[in-house]
Amino acid sequence: MLVGRLPAQRDVEALLAGARLGQSGVLVVRGEAGIGKSALLEDAVARAEGLRVLRTSGTESEHDLPFAGLATLLRPLHDRIDDLPGPQAEALGVALALRAGAGRDRRTDRFAVSAGVLTLLTRVGEESPTAVVVDDGHLLDRPSAEALAFTCRRLLADAVLVLVAVRPDETDAWDGLPTLDVGRLGPAEARELVCSLNLPLVEEQVERIVQLADGNPLVLHTLAGEPDSLVGLPDLPVGAATLSSVATAAFGVRLERLEPAALEAVRVAAVAGEDLAVVTRACAVAGVPAGSLAGAEEAGLLTVGPGRVAFVHPLARTAAYADAPAGVRRRLHAQVAEVLGAGDVDRRAWHLSAAALGPDEAAAIELDGVAARAAARGAHAVASSASERAAQLSEGRADAGRRLLSAGESAWLSGDDARAGRVLDEALRRVDSPTLRARTRAVTGLAALRAGRLGPAYADLVAAAEEAAGDAVGEALLLYAEAIEVCYYQLDVPGATAVADRVEALLSGPACGPRAEAIASIAVGVARTLAGGSGVEHLRRGVALLAVLPIDEPRARSAWELVGPLYLRESGAGRELVQRAVTERREAAAIGDLPHLLFHLARVDATGDRWTRAEASYGEAAALARENGQATELAASLSGLCWLQARQGRVEECRATGAEARLVGEARDVHVATAWVDLALAELDLSLGSVADAATGFAAVIRLLAEREVGDPDLSPVPELVEARLRAGDDPRTDPAVDDYLRRVELKARPWSLARGARVRALLCADDEADAAFEAALSHHAAAPEPFEAARTRLLYGQRLRRMRRRVDCREHLRTALDEFERLGARRWSDVALAELDASGLAVRRRETGPVVDLTARELQIALLLADGHTTREAAAALFLSPKTVEHHLRHVYTKLDIGSRAELTERMRARG
Repeated sequence: MLVGRLPAQRDVEALLAGARLGQSGVLVVRGEAGIGKSALLEDAVARAEGLRVLRTSGTESEHDLPFAGLATLLRPLHDRIDDLPGPQAEALGVALALRAGAGRDRRTDRFAVSAGVLTLLTRVGEESPTAVVVDDGHLLDRPSAEALAFTCRRLLADAVLVLVAVRPDETDAWDGLPTLDVGRLGPAEARELVCSLNLPLVEEQVERIVQLADGNPLVLHTLAGEPDSLVGLPDLPVGAATLSSVATAAFGVRLERLEPAALEAVRVAAVAGEDLAVVTRACAVAGVPAGSLAGAEEAGLLTVGPGRVAFVHPLARTAAYADAPAGVRRRLHAQVAEVLGAGDVDRRAWHLSAAALGPDEAAAIELDGVAARAAARGAHAVASSASERAAQLSEGRADAGRRLLSAGESAWLSGDDARAGRVLDEALRRVDSPTLRARTRAVTGLAALRAGRLGPAYADLVAAAEEAAGDAVGEALLLYAEAIEVCYYQLDVPGATAVADRVEALLSGPACGPRAEAIASIAVGVARTLAGGSGVEHLRRGVALLAVLPIDEPRARSAWELVGPLYLRESGAGRELVQRAVTERREAAAIGDLPHLLFHLARVDATGDRWTRAEASYGEAAALARENGQATELAASLSGLCWLQARQGRVEECRATGAEARLVGEARDVHVATAWVDLALAELDLSLGSVADAATGFAAVIRLLAEREVGDPDLSPVPELVEARLRAGDDPRTDPAVDDYLRRVELKARPWSLARGARVRALLCADDEADAAFEAALSHHAAAPEPFEAARTRLLYGQRLRRMRRRVDCREHLRTALDEFERLGARRWSDVALAELDASGLAVRRRETGPVVDLTARELQIALLLADGHTTREAAAALFLSPKTVEHHLRHVYTKLDIGSRAELTERMRARG
């Protein structure tokens, strides 16, 4: 019977009832050591009638073993793994050591493992309601915890319940999930618990136990069982930080009373772990009979069951381990390593490392093997820990540096950028080889880029490229290209120009490989364009090289294949390549690669007429980047979405998205995000008729671009500023920014730039020159199709003609603009065009476009995939969801769109592009 936990029991019972009805549930039970989390989970299991129960527990002895927790949890489901989608089955099978890996050079993707866990558990849930129970989740090995947390975040409409018990401040893997904080018992409840134990305690002892335990059930139990331990403790209740030490001390009293043989056996068990066979063999080597554990069992320290030794609480194990002198602990670790089976190489390596006193190259080599095997299985966090410990045991400086580099790379691959930076900084102090130094700086820079630390990222990437340039020119070019991308996010034109100069010098030298040359050429083109120069030649060269490049490895495709065409405003072929890359990443469950690719895909679709797809891609990129800790991609995707929402006229959503994008961008110096948000909000004000606010906003963007020395006219909102100022009654002709903009447009001489420049001239010209000026702008638009910009020019042309009292002539342009705005979903601009047509004397009804923009980001993604012909299971696999979750969202889509079939869905989504 649980005392004082009725509200928590009711919460859990509601989740159990929901699972029986086919509803998902997730609950992280959080509380300090000894607060009763395990008891609450045991109570839940006892109440889980009608549910399949899968269980695992984190343990200190398995904390550094790859997927140890997951292996225990999924052992009953091993025969189902082969039925998963191919990449997921392969990844999960390798992770659980059920299949041979592909070697260190082809590591299993950690996200593919997580996707496999999700699919496996939700498929089991389709057959019968399932409860997943994880005790001591804070001790679970990191890869297992991440895979389960990934699954928890995607459960919605499946008959799967997940209960996880963790301690406070050790829950980062589970952050953001529904949490139940288990607090201490009140004085009356604490007294009830002590009295229910039926121990021979006098009233004075009961009072003192209740006072000292301060409501912690474990401490209440422990002190009640060891009343002698009350002597010497303070009179006032101890603080939260020391309650566990009180329990540990009480367990220590029990240890002191053991016979020497029993004490030694308990120490062996504390070192060896829960496997009774291993404990028995280790006891034999230590010269103590395993039967001596009976004394420890009688003392209430542990229990011995079939094949298993379990301490009554992790603090009991802590007490037994800490009670042994350091020399004894090292001896016991060595003895346990000696008796482990031939297949237990990873556990043996960790014990050998714990037995080492000072440098031990043999133990370090064993840990190298642990790291290699863990990395091959996708357990990069474990690989990092193994390599870092191996570095500590290394006898030579160079070996230590090499192992620290490996630890840093694995930390980066695990998503732990903070740890990666710390370890790689230490590696750089130990590594002398130019090649390894370059690699160290490269990984440091890439980790900083993902985390949004753009200044350090640029410095490290450039330094890495410079060190690699002597022996590995192709690698240096790719690193320089990454540095230019950093400069783009920072709007650091001088930095990009400096790197571009170095790249051009390398490109003029010996051949360096077509792929590196192609990407480097595109990067130079981006840098030159950003500075206001002509990057067209470099962009075309890079695009041409990529177009004929054979790609043996699908994941070699990168966003650079889209960047070139995007900057050339010729994105058709590039979009197809990157869409293929996105599909490949989805099939491989390579989730970490997706935000960057989806951002560029969305950017192309948003500048064209695929706004619905752009919204879906921006939304998915932002969600994945937020989950993966990719701050740079998060800022970029949110700002792009804000810009799109401004054009769609979604006022509140635009401002909310912009606020988050600005918060992330300003904290990370992602200046391009700040510029896009400011531009979006100014465009929104312009569409709403707040011309003074719009003019102020556009002017702020122009100042920011000038401060950052950005010379690309395509990033400048001068055309919008001119329009806003004219509408406000202010003459912008004398503004030097206008002349400077027009000069740069002529220098760039690209159709899209020329179209916007011609629009400025048309706005500023005399009435008798208006037709020629606007027709010139429209002819340039025809050469660089971007429907929204062309519609904006036609709207301005129609407005000008109406003001010139040419009411019949204006209608053609206003009607064309209205049709385009409505097709795209630009609500506010449609309102403006309708008002102008009405003022011209022509009454036009708004076209019914349907409420597609009212779908959530997830609903939109699902609707698009299903409209493209994917099945429910295919859509679920692509979005890393369960089929039931897809069906749940699809019902909402049908309701919102007032449709009832896939055919209607396809028609509606295709109508929106």
